[in-house]
Amino acid sequence: MKRKLVGLFVFTCVLILALAGCVKEQPPLGSDGQPIVAATSKPTAVTKTKATPVKKTVKRNGKLKIALIAEFTTGTHASQYINGVKQGAKKAGVDLRISDANNDQSKMASYLDTAINEHVDGILIKHGRTETLQPGVKRAIKAGIPVVAFDVELNVPGVTTVDQDDYMMALMGLKQMAQDLNGEGNIVYIFVGGFAPMEKRNQVYNLMMHRYPGLKEVARFGNATENTSLDTQNKMEAILKRYPNKGDIKAIWAPWDEFAKGATRAIKEAGRDEIKVYGIDLSDEDLQMMQQANSPWKASAAANPAAVGEKQLNLLIDKLSGKNIPRYYSFDPVLVTQDQLPNQTINMDQLGQYVKDWNKNDQ
Repeated sequence: MKRKLVGLFVFTCVLILALAGCVKEQPPLGSDGQPIVAATSKPTAVTKTKATPVKKTVKRNGKLKIALIAEFTTGTHASQYINGVKQGAKKAGVDLRISDANNDQSKMASYLDTAINEHVDGILIKHGRTETLQPGVKRAIKAGIPVVAFDVELNVPGVTTVDQDDYMMALMGLKQMAQDLNGEGNIVYIFVGGFAPMEKRNQVYNLMMHRYPGLKEVARFGNATENTSLDTQNKMEAILKRYPNKGDIKAIWAPWDEFAKGATRAIKEAGRDEIKVYGIDLSDEDLQMMQQANSPWKASAAANPAAVGEKQLNLLIDKLSGKNIPRYYSFDPVLVTQDQLPNQTINMDQLGQYVKDWNKNDQ
């Protein structure tokens, strides 16, 4: 017993130290396609370090012009994030212009250049790659245009980064999965590299697989496409045929709700409801799928995407008004489990009635 306690303490220390060394939102990719991670100290949820304030902006025609440049807007989670930004813009009387790059990095860079050339008052960025965006962001800051980015690390003084604390979300979801499986069983991992939040979640996955040696990864796949959910469903169906017997697969770790939706549909259609699905992120559609009878989707760690979008916009408006805002702003995620949800269908706005702390990040 004493050895087990010592071992658990040592692992906990290793996990904390490892997560503390993970600050790069999006490391560069090596020749093998894998991220090259440089260990630095991880900031606290909301650091005391202030981004460089900008001169108070004078509104043109009574409205601020703000550009939102998104790597993608597909999927219900992204849609609710966009709705949050729009809601905040409506409340503040902001002229919001949204550019969707549809996962095309060159388009993101082009949209960023266009926003700078049009002399917008401020820029919001959603996802993207550091190496693609950083040159343009530097030009924006030099031109006096403030930038607030979501889920991409930009090493540019004056930029504020917003995230959902991906390390904690992964830890919550994986811990729940390991506990439900008693630390043993074959699992399928759905993963795609090159996205800042996915890379961070993957670091925690590697640590947790070391912590629970009884969990065995038998298959890994994943890609971000124009229809990620459907493509995931098709690939999951093929894996289920490869492992046709009950007990061959105990669970799916799907750290993106588009992955979780595709896996859940494949499992339901194959009649393999004994397989459990654990994910990250939530939307109205995700909640409804979790609430379905005999749904394999057991839990997801998430922050309210609408609250994330609105907060990102409000941080930019605060900066334009001359306020000092933090260099980093990290949301506190919440683990939502199937057994917390009521029998009747609910949406994200109602989730706080059943899940403690869900509304604590709302603006």
